Amino acid sequence: MADEFDRKRIIQESVPGKQVTLAHIIASPVQDIYERLGIEETGAIGISTLTPGETAIIAADIATKASDVEIGFLDRFTGALIISGDVASVETAMGAINDTLETLLGFTPAKITRT
Repeated sequence: MADEFDRKRIIQESVPGKQVTLAHIIASPVQDIYERLGIEETGAIGISTLTPGETAIIAADIATKASDVEIGFLDRFTGALIISGDVASVETAMGAINDTLETLLGFTPAKITRT
């Protein structure tokens, strides 16, 4: 049984499906993070990675329509998305990304974490 489990795990890791793989909110980041990202200091940063990568475009659209956030970075090849805004707006946007992708497109959402 262990061999079957390992084989399934390897297949899942090497063939990503429709999923939000990371959803994290950095509340009150230090100024150095903003400087390194090249974005304006706004109160909070939301970070998502999604597969397939093109989903980052859809997630950015969802986020900006759900709340008052700015797109700090979007990469359709890696599926990376960084948004910024006040903490409540980033939380709302991250929740909307998870909920909309799950209900509308059948994605597996990620637990939204926060530091």
